[in-house]
Amino acid sequence: NTEAIGFEALTGRGVLSCAMAARGAYRCIECNGEAAELYRDYQRGVLRISICKSCHKPVDKYIEYDPVIILINAILCKAQAYRHILFNTKINIHGKLCIFCLLCEAYLRWLQLQDSSQNTDPDDLIRYAKEWDFYRMFGIASLEQTSFLVGIFTALWWMRPEMLETKSDFILLLKALLLSSYGKLLLIPAVIWEHDYTPLCLAFIKVFVLISNSQAIRVTLNLNRMLPWLAIFLGLILENGVVCLFQKMGWAV
Repeated sequence: NTEAIGFEALTGRGVLSCAMAARGAYRCIECNGEAAELYRDYQRGVLRISICKSCHKPVDKYIEYDPVIILINAILCKAQAYRHILFNTKINIHGKLCIFCLLCEAYLRWLQLQDSSQNTDPDDLIRYAKEWDFYRMFGIASLEQTSFLVGIFTALWWMRPEMLETKSDFILLLKALLLSSYGKLLLIPAVIWEHDYTPLCLAFIKVFVLISNSQAIRVTLNLNRMLPWLAIFLGLILENGVVCLFQKMGWAV
C-alpha cells in the first residue's frame, strides 16, 4: 500500500528490495553464508530481519542502522560493515570514486611539483605547461593504480585460481578494491591544512588505504588475513616498479 511504499522510500529499504529482486541472493554479514532475503515485509511498516540458517544470527543488522553508523563501522574496517556494503546494498559509485581519488592524488603531486618550481612567470606558455603537468600527474597516478591492481589480481590468481574463475568474481573484487580506496579522499584536507606533519599524515593515509584494501579482499574472497596482505605486497612491488621506470625516464612523480 501507499504507506508501506512511503516507509520504504524514507528508510532506503525500497532500494534494497529492488536489489533483492535483481540479484536474488545476499550474504550473512556474520558468517558470510548465502541468504535468500534480508528481511520480510509485513506491510504497514512492519519488518522482520531474516535469520541466517548457518549461524542463527540476523542476516544483516545494518539495514536498520543509520548510514553514518555504517560509515563509522566501515572506517573501523569491520568485516560485517564491508559485507553489508559489498553484498547487501546496490552501490555503483566505485568508478566515480576511483576517478575522484585519482584527481586528489594528481592534485597533491601537482601542488608539490609547483612548490618545487621557482618560476613565477605569468606567461601563457608557462600556465599551459603547468596545466599539462597536472594531466601528466593524473596519467602517472592512473598507471600506478592500475599496476597496483594488476599485481593484486595476478597474485591472487596465482595463489588461489579457483577464487577468480568467472568474470563476476573479477568485477566484484575490483569494485571492492576501488570502494575501499576511499581513504585517498583525505589527501585534499591534508594539503589544505598544510602543517609540518603533513608527510606523516600522508603516510598514515597510505597505511589506512592499504588496510582497507586488505579487508576488502578478505571479505570478498573469504580469505584469512595473510593472503590479502601478500597480494597487496606484490601489488606494491609492481607499483614501485612503475615509479622507478618513470624516474629513470626523468619524470617527476
